[in-house]
Amino acid sequence: MIVFLLRRLFLLGTVLLGLSIFAFALGYLFPGDPLQNFSGLRYIDSTQRDLLISEYRLDQSYLAQYLAFLERIIAGNWGLSFASQQPLLQEIWQVLPATLELTAYALLLSFVLGVPFGILAAIKPQGVFGKTISGLALIGYSLPIFWWALLLIMFFCIGLGWFPSGGRIGVLYEIPSVTGFIMLDIMYADVSYQQAAFNDALTHLILPTFVLATYPTTVMIRFVRDAMLEVWDQNYIKTAKAKGLNRLQVLYRHGLRNALLPVIRQIGLQFSALITLAMLTEVIFSWPGIGRWLIDSIYQRNFPAIQSGLMIISTLVITVNMLTEILHTLFNPLARKS
Repeated sequence: MIVFLLRRLFLLGTVLLGLSIFAFALGYLFPGDPLQNFSGLRYIDSTQRDLLISEYRLDQSYLAQYLAFLERIIAGNWGLSFASQQPLLQEIWQVLPATLELTAYALLLSFVLGVPFGILAAIKPQGVFGKTISGLALIGYSLPIFWWALLLIMFFCIGLGWFPSGGRIGVLYEIPSVTGFIMLDIMYADVSYQQAAFNDALTHLILPTFVLATYPTTVMIRFVRDAMLEVWDQNYIKTAKAKGLNRLQVLYRHGLRNALLPVIRQIGLQFSALITLAMLTEVIFSWPGIGRWLIDSIYQRNFPAIQSGLMIISTLVITVNMLTEILHTLFNPLARKS
């Protein structure tokens, strides 16, 4: 097990090293002055340019420049944003919690809905109920997320008026940002309208969470269904049935715990897809997360922000996938043996 952890940590470090090299190369691949791309300063006079060249070691070899780049990343000096001229790391910490909050709720919803429906679809896969669940999962898997989001906005927001069409909370409520997660900030806020603000934030959260959870839920249903059907054909399941256990006992004691082991790894894979889909969801619902911030940076040709956003999102996805792989190995004896 220790060897496995060391291998995974080595792999994580290698991938992050390659990511940092690519992010450093973007400073030269982007149009414009590399010094401006690294620093984020729009206007650099001659005196300031000499100081920055010395600090960033642009007058030395690429290896020395890369090492200086790593030093700045570790120290938190990620440069400035072209658009706001504010420190990029500060801007990222302002928008990242909104994306993590939306992604976490969507992932939780996909797990809560996907696992039970996947099990129900596997109990009688050739029955009407099993085929209906599989058909709906296939339809949800095929839906373009931007079309699905606009359709729900037209029906629930414009037509019925049940939910707001965008934003994270109404403009009437002023909530101090403590953690960056709106629900936690409302709970910590000492305001008289706390309950009203919580209800308003919840109505803003429901529709984008449901839209974002559609794809991973359908994937989870199909994955759990296939895993249950595979486990259901194993010899130990047939032995349990031969001993006289009923279908529910066999499902709970033997089938479920073995079929859900691969779901741990699937959660990490779905997190990667959710981060990508969150960019479209945030734009459509005007959700102030890092996805919307990154897309705005692309439109603004804000090269330092694109570079920083790439590093944050990639590091987050790689780390979560690695952690779920380690957890899967810890809980699965066969994986540890292999």
